Amino acid sequence: MKLLISNDDGISALGVRSLANALAEVGHEVTVVCPDRERSATGHGLTLHQPIRANPVEVGFHPEVKAWSCSGTPSDCVKLALWALLDRPPDYVLSGINHGSNLGTDVLYSGTVSAAMEGVIEGIPGIAFSLASFAYNQFQVAATFAQTLMAYLEKDPLPELVMLNVNVPPVPQSEIAGVAFTRQGIRRYIDVFEKRVDPRGKVYYWLAGEVLEEVAEPMNPALPEPKLTDVQAIRANYITITPLQYNLTCQSGLNNLQAWKLNFP
Repeated sequence: MKLLISNDDGISALGVRSLANALAEVGHEVTVVCPDRERSATGHGLTLHQPIRANPVEVGFHPEVKAWSCSGTPSDCVKLALWALLDRPPDYVLSGINHGSNLGTDVLYSGTVSAAMEGVIEGIPGIAFSLASFAYNQFQVAATFAQTLMAYLEKDPLPELVMLNVNVPPVPQSEIAGVAFTRQGIRRYIDVFEKRVDPRGKVYYWLAGEVLEEVAEPMNPALPEPKLTDVQAIRANYITITPLQYNLTCQSGLNNLQAWKLNFP
C-alpha cells in the first residue's frame, strides 16, 4: 500500500523512524513528511502568515522511504504532502509513533491525532499510533503491531471513512494482554501556571500540572459493547483502538434542541 506518515515529535524522532522503516521493510510504499522540530499539542494548527519550507531527508530511514522535513505543523505536513509532494493520494495517512499516550480528551490537543485526522478530512482514512509512556523508549512492539494492522487492512479495508486512534502499552510483547476496541474516555488535568521572571526582569508563565485519573462519565446507550474506555484498557496492558471522527455534533443535544420554542425576532 501507499502510505503517508507524519508526526508531531519531529523528523528526528525515533518513533516515526521505527514506524516508517518497519512498514517499508514489509513492502509498503512509504513517504514521510514531518515537522522539522517537535510540535506537540498543536492540534489542527495551520501556518497561514509565513512560508512553509520542505527539505528532503536521507539519513535514518530505510532506503525505500522518501522523507521530508517541513517547517510547519503536523496538519501543514499532511496538507503539503497531499497537495504538493505526492504524485498520487496514499491509501492511508498514518501518524506517530508518538512518544507518549494520546488517550481520552488528549486527542483534542494532539498533533499526532490531528495529522491522522487531516487525512480523513481529505477523504483518506487515518491511523494515529502512540506509545503510552514518555519514559519508555522501546518502539518495536508498536512498530510490529503497525505491520500487523496494516497487513489486516490491506486484505480487509475499513468499511467507512474513519480515523483509528491506537495506543500501545509500554511493556514487552509478552506482556500485551491483547487488542481492545474502545470508546474515548475522559482525562482531565490539574493545570498550574508557574509564574517566573526572565533575566531581564519580565514576568512570564509556564504551563505545568499533572493528569487526573479518568473522570467518570455516563455511558452512551447508543454505543454497543464493549464499553471499556481507552484509558481503562491501556491500564490493563491492552493495545487500544478507538474509532474517531471530526464531526463533533452532539446528536442527543441536537435532538433536545428540537423541543425549544425559540423565536427571533
